[in-house]
Amino acid sequence: MNNITKKILTTLLHIFFLGAAAQLAEASDALIAPDKVKTLCQNCHGMDGIATLLGAPNLSGQKREYLQEQLRSFRAGARQNQQMTIITKKLTDEDIESLANWYSSMRITVQMPK
Repeated sequence: MNNITKKILTTLLHIFFLGAAAQLAEASDALIAPDKVKTLCQNCHGMDGIATLLGAPNLSGQKREYLQEQLRSFRAGARQNQQMTIITKKLTDEDIESLANWYSSMRITVQMPK
């Protein structure tokens, strides 16, 4: 096996394993996130990310990075909201990633006014 073939095979293996890792993370989110959403989020933000509480933002369709940043800011105390500060103190980094993946993976549709 020559060097070029080895490099190609190594690259393909890296791509395969990165893809497999991403699929495992998605599967993990699909198992972890619904339980966290039910216990921590749904009362205000809804299971589907459509807010049920006046003043609570809709989360479905938000960018993953934005959701992660906001949850981390609440947890650190850099962003203030009494309820969110209490809730986010319980979240691990993995929880934050799972919740952000959950809500950001939801698709919303927009209807322009007529």
